[in-house]
Amino acid sequence: MSFVTVTGPALAADTVLHKGARVRAASASAEDVAVASRTRLGTIAGHVVLIMLALFSVFPVYWMFATAFRAPENALDQTLLPWPLSLENFAYVWNTIPIGNMLWNTFAMSIMLAVAQLLIAVLAAYGFAMWDFRGRKLLMFLFIGSWLVPFQVTMIPNYVLVSQMGLLGTVGGVVIPQLAGAFAVLLMVQHMRAFPRELIEAAHLDGRSSWATLWTVVVPNMKPALAALGIMAFISAWNEYLWPTLIMRQGDALIQVGVRSFLSAEGNNWGATMAAAGLACVPVLLIYVFLQRYVVDAFVRSGLK
Repeated sequence: MSFVTVTGPALAADTVLHKGARVRAASASAEDVAVASRTRLGTIAGHVVLIMLALFSVFPVYWMFATAFRAPENALDQTLLPWPLSLENFAYVWNTIPIGNMLWNTFAMSIMLAVAQLLIAVLAAYGFAMWDFRGRKLLMFLFIGSWLVPFQVTMIPNYVLVSQMGLLGTVGGVVIPQLAGAFAVLLMVQHMRAFPRELIEAAHLDGRSSWATLWTVVVPNMKPALAALGIMAFISAWNEYLWPTLIMRQGDALIQVGVRSFLSAEGNNWGATMAAAGLACVPVLLIYVFLQRYVVDAFVRSGLK
């Protein structure tokens, strides 16, 4: 057995190599810390921006309720906190207009529109996404084109049609021209195209018809998308003002008309206006708070294949 002793230049080279490795490791560690620090700062800055945007978006809603809870003589105060709190504006609104009846009429109209648009969107999207037929691209182009046409262009022809059908002053006159929504169809087409074709083929091999496959396989697996579309259709119908006002005629038919009744040429009752607007917002806010996860889930899944 023999021993080799490393001395002189060899030992010095080995020491230099170890020192170089330690220097590189320290440099890499410092670089990682710097990257992590920049990432943390970027995350904090992003959260700060999002919080500011959220506050900017929520502030009008807060100001509406703050004005509604002020005393009528303090309706134009500029203080952020309404004090003392008062329910006089809400009592005045409740006793002045039939707001309960207005809320019910608007709710019924919005539900009918949301359900109708959901049903038609599901049927149309199933045909566009699952079947290949002559003229499919042309029909899709027409749907997209109808989405781009302003409502003011079709308002007068629709009004004449509703009048000839004898539906003026009825909820049906409001609902029928808006039964089909181009946006609803396009959104459902995207979800249908992302649906696994293997499940469709398995259902057909199992002996199910296209109609049965739609309602027993496709629809049960698209509840988040349907819930999101239903919420958006309901909110859109709830916020509609011009068309229901033209058709319903009665001044106490819809909540939007009730809110506007406190604004007149003689003077604006801002406290009552904000109280009525706050009551009109409550149903929509509650629906969105309890079902917002379906909206987020639907848009997240729409990008997944």
